[in-house]
Order: sequence, then structure tokens, then C-alpha cells
Amino acid sequence: MFLTQTVSRQRDIAEVVFRNGWGYMRGLLTGGSAENPQLPTPAVLRKIFIELGPVYVKLGQLLSTRPDLLPASYIEELSTLQSSVPPVSWGDIEVVLRQELKQPLEEVFGFVNPQAIAAGSIAQTHRAKLIDGREVALKVQRPGIEAIIEQDIFLIRGLAELVDRTEIGQAYDIKSLAEEFTKALRDELDFILEASYTKQLRENMSTSRWFDPAKLVIPEVYWDLTTRKLLVLEWLDGESLLTANFTQKNGVSPQEERREITRLLFRAFIQQLYVDGFFHADPHPGNFFYLKDGRVALLDCGLVGRLDPRSQRILTEMILAIVDMDAQRCTQLTLQLADSAKPDNLANLEVSYERMLRKYYNLTLSKISFAQVFYEVLQIARENRIRLPSNMGLYAKTVANLEGSARIFDPEVNLLDEIKPLMTDLFQRQLLGDSPLQTLLRTALDIKSLSLESPRQIELLLDRVTSESLKWNLAIKDFDGLRRSLDVSANRLSFSIVVGSLIIGAAIISSQGQTSQFSVLSNALFGVASFLGLWLIISILRSGRLRS
Repeated sequence: MFLTQTVSRQRDIAEVVFRNGWGYMRGLLTGGSAENPQLPTPAVLRKIFIELGPVYVKLGQLLSTRPDLLPASYIEELSTLQSSVPPVSWGDIEVVLRQELKQPLEEVFGFVNPQAIAAGSIAQTHRAKLIDGREVALKVQRPGIEAIIEQDIFLIRGLAELVDRTEIGQAYDIKSLAEEFTKALRDELDFILEASYTKQLRENMSTSRWFDPAKLVIPEVYWDLTTRKLLVLEWLDGESLLTANFTQKNGVSPQEERREITRLLFRAFIQQLYVDGFFHADPHPGNFFYLKDGRVALLDCGLVGRLDPRSQRILTEMILAIVDMDAQRCTQLTLQLADSAKPDNLANLEVSYERMLRKYYNLTLSKISFAQVFYEVLQIARENRIRLPSNMGLYAKTVANLEGSARIFDPEVNLLDEIKPLMTDLFQRQLLGDSPLQTLLRTALDIKSLSLESPRQIELLLDRVTSESLKWNLAIKDFDGLRRSLDVSANRLSFSIVVGSLIIGAAIISSQGQTSQFSVLSNALFGVASFLGLWLIISILRSGRLRS
């Protein structure tokens, strides 16, 4: 149905796809079928997204957070996608501001810079000063962007329905992925959500036993001015970490300061990932600012991820299993994480882990990229048709971005080296929780309940065993097939015995009998035995049991 609607936009998309020579997609857009569909090369796919416009650039950026779906080469290429759009004129932005504010613009702001300091596909940012003198950053939604996104969402869903008819579409549940991406696109239109994420991260990072919270800042949200289309944040005066100029001060060298900042960021994200379960999912270099007062700011909290306590525990154990090069444990933990059923061949999964970890046997921790290792974990799961939760892709991408940013800022740093001193504390927390006394009391109650119920349960079990009322329900895989094979074998054996008996009987009669009647009977028995024996041989040959 979608082919008959939004014709002009569809024509634009088809033109871009045809120009880039994507035969498979051409077949889908024209209603044809595509056998053995293949993705275009990473560079071609990136070019297609750029030519399709800002919404598809955003889609490409979202796809780059899913290394559980795409190979590393695609993730790396799509990660470089940036929205290159000119800012909207101040007149159009002023209209949006006046519509969103409850008071006249002049009564709220003493000054608003009409020149945008940043422009993206969905919004652009202006520097402003409140009437009371406080400096703020205004993130204003681009006029008309909602209609554009809704139109492209309609097309994305239509394409997903077509791809879903293919084998690859069903294997990856393309329709569900399309729904997931369209929800993410709509969420980016709601700045109230981004404000709530910023507020929660700010609260979570305000306390820590692993780093000094005073050295890390997340901008404050001005809730009284924030709406779905306008986000007002505290202005933080600084510059990107990568361009900041570090000098010797207070006896601390620039290299030592870089190492301290790197350790601060690593520990902050370790807390977000493995303690809070709520993390900033886009830690690329542009989102880290070095402020003039020496603090580090974490910006742009629009993309976040979540991990439940069970996933946190499994991922923490996965780190330990990777460090210990334990392929069997990696296999078990992957299956615990999986949404889908177990693979048909567990041995293949374990062999894949053995092969992967063997590459790192003789390397020190400082030479191992944990992000690369976890990307390979996701690839192994994908090759063995194990579907992991979508947040695993976001987790892996976050770790990769964090490690990549840190290596650019401080090339000698290593994530595993920074995690190792915290492992004991991390495992202790997961074992005992935030309140060891409360955990101990809860465990004591569980033991008490078990001790009270166990005697009664044992009594019931013994009673059923002695009264012969105990039944065992066993489900043996392929047992019916085994039973049928045994039945066929038993029937053939019985048939062979009957044929042999006929032959022996005919031979005895032939040797003893002198009359013509005995001779006829003997010949008849030989004939029947020969016919039945030939039929048995043919049936065995037709079943293929004699083939090697």
C-alpha cells in the first residue's frame, strides 16, 4: 500500500538507490523478489543515507548502535555519519521560541544570539542569557521536522514490510527493528525525554565511591522553560577535550592530567554501566568538554541505554571470562543473555569462542581492545543465529565509543587496565548489593523458608515413592524416530527368520520326501521364500540403509 502514497518522496528515494546501484533494493522498490539479498558495501550504504537526507542520516546513526545486527565494517562506516545541514534562519527559530514560551520572549531572555552555534537534522542550538543574567543553551526543534519524519517513518515501515517477506527479513525480524527505529526517531522529537535523561544522569553522577563527582558535570535543566520542542540547559563554558590546551599547573604535567581525566571518564561510565544500569550511549569526543575551571562536562544526553541487574551481572562475568580466556564460560553467558532458543550445535559455539580467544592468548591486557573483543562476541552470536537483546548492541557501541575516544585523547590507556582494580568491588556489590545487611537478612529469610518447607517436601516425595504413585515425565529428543527405527529393525529381523525357516523347511522336505506331492510342496516353499527374501532385500536397498 505504501507504494501508492507519498509518491514524490518515494521517487526521490528510488532515484538515490538506483544511482548507487543497489540491485536488491531496486527489486524491492519495484515490487519484485530478491533472492539471496546482499547489503551494499559500507561506503555505498553510508552514501545512500547521506543523499536521502537528515532523517536517513539519523537512521544510519541509529543503525551504527547495533553491532549485534551489522558487521564491524558497517558499524565503523555508519559511525562517521554526521548531519550536515545549514541552520534554519533566525526568523523561523524565533517563531518556534515564541510559540513554546509561556511569556513574551523579551520577558524571559535578556539576549539570544541569532547565530546558531550548532545545527543538526532535528534541532539547532543557540546561546542565550536569561533576564536574571544566567547563561543558557537553547536547543530548538527545526520547524516542520515532525511532518518530514512522519513521512519518512511511513516509508521505512513500508520498506520493512517488503523486506520482511524475504528470508533475511524474517531472520532479523525487520518489522520489529523498523518499529524500534521509528520509536527512537519519535523520541528524539520530544525534548522532555532528553531533559529527563539529563536530569537522571546528573543525579546518578552526583555521588560515587570510584571518582570525585565534583570533577564531572552534567548541565542543569531549566524545567520551567523546557517543552517538547525547546530544551533549555545550563551553559557550560569550555572546549572539546580533543582541542583543549593542557599546560603544567600545580606540579601536574599535561600527560598526568590527561590520564586523570581518562580515568575519571572510565570510572564514571563503569558506574553508569555496571552499577546504575542507566548510561549515556553516545560518548564520542564531541560530547566531552574541558571547562575553564578544570572540570569535565558530559553533553548531549539524548541517547541513553539501560541494563537490568541480571544483564549487569552477566556482562561483568563476561569481562572476567574474557580476561581468563574461558571459552566455555563465554558460551554459557552468551546463552544466558540470549532472547532466542539455544543453537542446534553448542559445540560449534564453543569452538568459535576458542578460536576467537586464541588470538589474545599471548597478549597483555594493555594490548587488548575490550570493545573489539565484545564486537567479536556479538558476531559469533550472529553467526550462530543467537538473537541477543537490542540493548547489547547499544552497550557494545557505548564501550567502543568510550574506548575509542579515550585512545584518541590518551593513546596509552586501556579499558581493561582501568576496570581491573574495580572488579573486586564490582563483584562484591553484585554479591551483597548496596546494603550488605539487607542482603544478609533477605538470604537468612530464604534459608529459613527453605528449612521449614524442606522436611515436608521430602516427606511427600518419600510417601509417593513408597506408594508407587510417583511418575516421571521424560521428554527425549527424537525418541519417536528411534522407536520407529527399532520397530522396523525388529520387523525385518522377524521377517528374515520366517524366510530362513521356510528355506530350511523346504530343504528338509526335499531331502526326505519321495512322492510328487512332497516335491511340489518343497518347490512351493522355495518359491515363497525366494519371493519374500527378494522383497526384503529390495525394501532394505530402497531405504538406503546399506549406503555408506
